[in-house]
Amino acid sequence: MAGVDADSADNWSAIARRLEAARLEFDAQAQRFEEVKSRLEATADIFRTGHPRRGVLYYSAYARLQARLDTMPVIEQAKGILMAQQRCGPDEAFELLRLASQRANIKVHVLAEQIVAHLGSQEAESDAERQPLADSAHR
Repeated sequence: MAGVDADSADNWSAIARRLEAARLEFDAQAQRFEEVKSRLEATADIFRTGHPRRGVLYYSAYARLQARLDTMPVIEQAKGILMAQQRCGPDEAFELLRLASQRANIKVHVLAEQIVAHLGSQEAESDAERQPLADSAHR
């Protein structure tokens, strides 16, 4: 009976960790949303106030650079996954990612997000499959 209680405590602990991770991710996404909203409002102000073309181009370049910075981590994660699976270098992994995104007609960062999410769901499934084996060892 004590083994069952310990398993329940472990399950609740895992659920609490996942909930906390989800809360932190939600907070991070809310922060990114506020930043994007602020940039959008600033861009709208630039157009409303009739800033010179140079100012508009500068702000647009800044926004593009910021978007690249926002998507870079997930692209790097997907490259790492491809490097491990295909046993290739970073340049070849990015080329595989780029070509696949062109074939699928989706942006590289969207494909990268899908790859990372897919691997994450596979890990969760394999963890769930391993759980019954761990449970039977405690009995």
